[in-house]
Amino acid sequence: MPLLTFDVIEGRSPDQIRTLLDAAHRAVLTAFNVPARDRYQIVHENKAYQMVFQDTGLGFTRSTDLVMVRVYTSPRSEAQKTRFMAELARELHTHCGVAGSDVMISFITNDKGDWSFADGEAQYLTGAL
Repeated sequence: MPLLTFDVIEGRSPDQIRTLLDAAHRAVLTAFNVPARDRYQIVHENKAYQMVFQDTGLGFTRSTDLVMVRVYTSPRSEAQKTRFMAELARELHTHCGVAGSDVMISFITNDKGDWSFADGEAQYLTGAL
């Protein structure tokens, strides 16, 4: 049940956004072994001046293809997180032409009881999931 949010610079077409989301979902399926319909994604399009992403002194260059991904999820192992990061970068490069230097990922961890999927019910706590 990871929720992925994407911040991108405006200008991608609806088809390009769909391709990006599909690529990210394949990475989720591969790394986290979740059901296919466990798909929660939000895209925020921003003006270029609203996104400042430097290199933390690592020496790489960003372009206007930048994709910032936040992954809201219950705790995942380091192996799962590492696999997701690699898979997402590979998928975005292969299917969207996004360079690895333009992919930034951050995990935000919460507990399963922090989620309600509908009706104000905490489905993980009630046993529905």
